Amino acid sequence: MTARAWAELLRVSALFTVPGDALAGAAASGRRPDRGTALAVGASLCLYEAGMALNDWADRDEDAIDRPHRPIPSGRIAPGAALAAAGALTAAGLGLAARAGRPALAVATGLAATVWAYDLRLKHTPAGPAAMAAARGLDLLLGAAATGVAADGATGRATGPGPVLVPVKGPVPVKGPASGRGAASGRGSASGPGAALGSGPATTGVVRGALPAAALLGAHTYAVTAVSRHEAHGGSTAAPLAALGAVAALGAAAVHEQRGRRGDRGTDAHRGPGGRGEPHRPNPGPTHDAPEPLAATAPGLVRTALTGSYLRTAAVPLLHAALNPSPPLTQRAVGGGIRAMIPLQAALAARAGAVGTGLAVMALVPIARALSRKVSPT
Repeated sequence: MTARAWAELLRVSALFTVPGDALAGAAASGRRPDRGTALAVGASLCLYEAGMALNDWADRDEDAIDRPHRPIPSGRIAPGAALAAAGALTAAGLGLAARAGRPALAVATGLAATVWAYDLRLKHTPAGPAAMAAARGLDLLLGAAATGVAADGATGRATGPGPVLVPVKGPVPVKGPASGRGAASGRGSASGPGAALGSGPATTGVVRGALPAAALLGAHTYAVTAVSRHEAHGGSTAAPLAALGAVAALGAAAVHEQRGRRGDRGTDAHRGPGGRGEPHRPNPGPTHDAPEPLAATAPGLVRTALTGSYLRTAAVPLLHAALNPSPPLTQRAVGGGIRAMIPLQAALAARAGAVGTGLAVMALVPIARALSRKVSPT
């Protein structure tokens, strides 16, 4: 039982695609990253790795035939140890989410339920890609729910630093991407994979702004998961072609600024009730008209560059797999789709006006690329 075996089991090279979920969620909801965001990142990392360990435990018999070199069938890690790691990581993830507040715990509970349902039941069914898409979407919503919110006794009201558009007064049900409705209890528990936030109409605004970003990230995940179902044997041209079309559509959506958001995050305090409407801007007069195009162009250039990185990372290997659907090229397309999540998260953050957050997320790209040369992300 070596460190390398665990690195392979947990697919550590894919781990760096996770922090951007919470950061993009915080940006899309109109708030600055804070302690709650960091807790959401930690919870996401734990739940992601729990899914990796559980995946290999559930597929140990299949891997013994198709991938005998994997840690469990090769005997380097015992099945019981992998299952125990999955359970411990799930508990750790929920514990970190609980420290970020009851709304975050509700989302994390739904995320954990989705991960376990996917690995144990849904992975080899037609619902598999949708379940994986729901998990990624919920992961982004976890960042939105945790940012700016600290657990505060029975109320869970917003106490963290940074602008919060809507105060949190309790848990409310929110529909998650590609999943059913989940209802959070007064204790912050969730009843199913779609569970999200706690109660009261005002709280809905906390994550409303993050829903479009969650849907875009979920759509990318769905496309990559559909391709991954053929990576062991290859032979599918339709799956990478469909994924290629989805990537192009997502790039077109990500390059445009999120409606109602500006690059200046400081204007959030001037929004109307519930964060609706345009930020209040005093009339600058004719002498201030000239600089406005420059202010609008710089974030647009960043969004374009980030979206271009996303398209290049995801589309090129998908095109190769469509032209030659061999197992190696299909696996390379899946790996590219996984790594492309980082520039997509960065583009989604910049799309919401958080250009600095987007650039910070992109700093994870060289780390993920270097690790992928040593440990396969698939």
